[in-house]
Amino acid sequence: MNRGHQPDGRAVPLAEVARRLGVSVTDDVRRAARRLPLRFPRSYVDQLQRAGALDLLARIGWPDPEETVPDPGGLDDPVGEAGRAPHPLVRRKYPDRAILLAASRCHFYCRFCFRAGVDIEPSPAELARAVGTIARLARDGVREVILSGGDPLTLDDHRLGALLADLGRVEGIATVRIHTRAPVHQPERVSESLVETLTGSARRPPWVVIHVSHPAELHPAFDEAVARLRGHGIPLLSQSVLLAGVNDAPERLAALFGGLYERGVKPYYLHHPDRVPGTARFHVAIERGRGIVRALRALLPGPAMPSYVVDLPDGSGKVPVDWLEPDGTGHWRVGLPGGKVLRYEERPATGRSAEPPP
Repeated sequence: MNRGHQPDGRAVPLAEVARRLGVSVTDDVRRAARRLPLRFPRSYVDQLQRAGALDLLARIGWPDPEETVPDPGGLDDPVGEAGRAPHPLVRRKYPDRAILLAASRCHFYCRFCFRAGVDIEPSPAELARAVGTIARLARDGVREVILSGGDPLTLDDHRLGALLADLGRVEGIATVRIHTRAPVHQPERVSESLVETLTGSARRPPWVVIHVSHPAELHPAFDEAVARLRGHGIPLLSQSVLLAGVNDAPERLAALFGGLYERGVKPYYLHHPDRVPGTARFHVAIERGRGIVRALRALLPGPAMPSYVVDLPDGSGKVPVDWLEPDGTGHWRVGLPGGKVLRYEERPATGRSAEPPP
């Protein structure tokens, strides 16, 4: 099944979104929607409009003409997953953990997503075979499974509960993480039924990692979703991507991470943007990102500071941006544990950055 959603009452029709944003549905928009679907949850759009933050919606959710043209600065496999897939739905970049692509759909499609183009929704039988692969990996040291996608919370409670139960029966798997944007984009998905599924389907509740981009996304319905998860003892982390024209200002990130910390969500990762084709407008130079993070440290308590990391394109995984050193050619080198040294090429600047939305 294609991961593009069919129209429903919880999504705003494309023509209405265009009218609210003051833009047109052009041929470029339609072509870009073939790269990554368009879906705009009504509660999310309404909240951003109330907050005066429709510029955020335009920046991260509306297609840009650059998505439809060749991008010499982009990488087809920006985080090096292709060679680390022991199963079509499984990625293993670290000795002790594996990613399971439990879904390909999302409640909302972020234009900077590095998995654009993955559009086949896995069947229950395919997920069962993937769990079998994870069982073999567990005998080789994997102890944690990360449910990603797409968004795993697009699965209904029955399918999600069955998957968690299957993983809970795999000997050696100690923890499960679920990475999701549901509390931001579809907070009503975080129902009492869902939290009962999360807490009752395996030996212990999974960790939930919420992807948040901007303080305007910390809306009242988000608060209710977070409180419901916390009230059932589900541990919460967050991750964000540093994005030009969205959150690339210390004060903006301080409002985001401070707000999460106040709500009982531990800021976990701030990702340097990946070199996804068609996303040069989100690029932030490494040196500028370091300066933003240095300034941020003066604005937040220690527990509210995430780790600023870059996911290396060769598949070696995430490393702290502080590990990168200039190599004398305008790019960077990074030494890994064990003595391996890699070269990291900075994405060419485009001059298309923008001020972060209010």
